[in-house]
Amino acid sequence: MRKGAKRKRSQKDNNEDEAAAVPAQDNRKTTELTKPPTRAKPVKASKPEPEYYEDKRNLEDLWKDIFPVGTEWDQLDKVYGFNWNFSNLENAFEEGGVLHGKKVYLFGCTEPQLVTFKDDSLLIHIPAVVAVPSPFPPSDKIGIKSVQREVEEIIPMKQMKMDWVPYIPLENRESQVDRLRHQIFILSCTQRRAALKHLKIDRIKKYEYCLPYFYNPFKEDDLEQSTEVQIIFPSELKPIFCEFDWELDELEEFTDKLIQEDELSEDQKDAFKEFVKEKVRETKKANREAREARRKALEEMSEETKRAFEVLRFYKFYPVQTPDTPDISNVKASFINRYYGKAHEVL
Repeated sequence: MRKGAKRKRSQKDNNEDEAAAVPAQDNRKTTELTKPPTRAKPVKASKPEPEYYEDKRNLEDLWKDIFPVGTEWDQLDKVYGFNWNFSNLENAFEEGGVLHGKKVYLFGCTEPQLVTFKDDSLLIHIPAVVAVPSPFPPSDKIGIKSVQREVEEIIPMKQMKMDWVPYIPLENRESQVDRLRHQIFILSCTQRRAALKHLKIDRIKKYEYCLPYFYNPFKEDDLEQSTEVQIIFPSELKPIFCEFDWELDELEEFTDKLIQEDELSEDQKDAFKEFVKEKVRETKKANREAREARRKALEEMSEETKRAFEVLRFYKFYPVQTPDTPDISNVKASFINRYYGKAHEVL
């Protein structure tokens, strides 16, 4: 073949070219198969939304720590069944409040009332707190009296496992208690409910008839001026409950009227009259002793104590209205009990 002439490509040449090309394709496939897979980028976890808790108020549990004197044991759970709000009591200790900067003694009570809540009429025990600003405890005694109990008892509150104890605000509970200067004292009771089953019925009932006792020697007791006696006579028919006024009522006429009304049998007439006379004598004697005790107390009282009694005021706090509690605005009352009388201010 002459130089520069083109040679016709043979089939053999084609086969050799194809054979040479095959290893190159295999190498690419091998490279692709052995190449490590690409790692996926990690997904950042979203941060959880922070949870916010409302801080407890400094005196938020104050009203719950105060023993509700005179409340039936089986009703206590119902008292705390509502989320009552006593922020008005808490605010009273703040600057500008009626209790700010004062030593205060607090006791609780409950008042059964029929109220409407969410279109339902409910009989509930409404809690109330009485505040007594005073440099000394208003009393260390408890009165026990009811219609069913013929005799009134005035006993040391410790006999009923009650006492004034300091209340520690939330912000001070990490401090040493003995180093705190206590300003708030609450009436507390250490009687455990679980131990009630071991008590006699009369002892349990005493708690229901308890009333915080208070005696102001500068104010003559209404009972000292009263000429009425409460009569509970064990008649054959049924017990007779009545009031006899030894100045306004004539005993013979009073007794005959009870017989006419079938409250008293004829054969018990004389016994009833003697019973009433004895009660009148007891009441007059008690009134004389009360007047003498008041006179003696005034003579022995220090000037500081006299000044404290002269400015003594009682404040009665009810829960404030919230969507979670019944409206009690129409059932608030200034009356505290037979010993304290009426509150100077209802809040």
